[in-house]
Amino acid sequence: MNSGDIAWMLCASAMVLFMTPGLAIFYGGLVRSKNVLGTIMHSFIIMGVVSIMWVLYGYTMAFGPDLGGGLLGGAKYLGLSGVGADIGPYSDTIPHILFCAFQLMFAVITPALITGAFAERMKFSAFLAFTILWTTLVYFPVCHWVWGDGGWLGAMGALDFAGGTVIHINSGAAALVCALFLGKRKGYGTDQMHPHNLPLTIFGAGVLWFGWFGFNAGSALAADGTASMALFVTQVAAGTGAVLWIIAEWIYQGKPTTLGAASGAVAGLVAITPAAGFVGPVASIIIGGVAGVLCYGAVVVKGKLGYDDALDVVGIHGVGGLWGALATGLFAAEVYGGVNGLFYGNANQFVIQGIGAVAAIAYSLILTAIILKIVDAVFGLRVDDEEEHQGLDVSQHSEVGYRIV
Repeated sequence: MNSGDIAWMLCASAMVLFMTPGLAIFYGGLVRSKNVLGTIMHSFIIMGVVSIMWVLYGYTMAFGPDLGGGLLGGAKYLGLSGVGADIGPYSDTIPHILFCAFQLMFAVITPALITGAFAERMKFSAFLAFTILWTTLVYFPVCHWVWGDGGWLGAMGALDFAGGTVIHINSGAAALVCALFLGKRKGYGTDQMHPHNLPLTIFGAGVLWFGWFGFNAGSALAADGTASMALFVTQVAAGTGAVLWIIAEWIYQGKPTTLGAASGAVAGLVAITPAAGFVGPVASIIIGGVAGVLCYGAVVVKGKLGYDDALDVVGIHGVGGLWGALATGLFAAEVYGGVNGLFYGNANQFVIQGIGAVAAIAYSLILTAIILKIVDAVFGLRVDDEEEHQGLDVSQHSEVGYRIV
């Protein structure tokens, strides 16, 4: 074992977990004040629910030895049997339980991302049921496909350093289905639905940006040169995404916004995630910059198409994740990660990246629709009109976020 690697991965695991409360604050500031606690609650309670699932069966579904066909891990690690302080199969220098802990933090934040699509209108009971079913039937299998021992996409050679396909494309596709299935919020398009607390959102974005260094650099699983480069390109892509987003909205809307800067930074972070261990600084400028413009365009198009993805999960995570996965196939360079992409003479890598993205999108779209049908039949997905008008803080939790005395 390597004490430096262990120390870094302990910190990286905590940083990635911190991203989920950061996401809660980011999303909480974007909704109306009557829904701030209900929105924060989604991300916060997922930290508990998914942790239990991960111990009981999630880790073995995702990272257990393949059952055959590259689709799902077997039961070897059920209840984390055999997962302890010894070195495991995924790293030569850190304890197996530490790798398990690091990956748990990814499993936590992925369903939390989806909640932005159905903010302000889903029953809490339905949300819990959806989270458990989606994480079990969608996240764990797709995670195994890409990162698990024997997963079919990993065996094909798909590159996803820290979660562009597993996390962002996967959650973005699910978010689109959720937004379409639940329908628009009451008053969407006519009532004012501006964010109620942008400083809260900017702070949340800062927490996400900080935690993302653990997200990407931690995926090297060591305190080494790969982690160092991953951290650096993460910073550059995020900054470039923020700059290009506000330039795009400045040209299109006439003014740059703080929300645009925060959204652009997140778009850059999303896009560099799959590429972080495979590209260099110049490529990260291109990846982050294109993400800023592309994701801004996706948000503008959403308004024209009229579907109510409340907090732009599809436009930022879905579109940004797709661009990042494909960009990895373009800009990957052997000198950084051992594999060349299209621009370095290996067109096959770009094809593989496309196959992985399409497979994740199709699977997530179909399974998410089935899960929503089941949850709707058992619990009903939406709060009623009066509860939605009242706000989820009161109707679902008997609380209010702010009191004026």
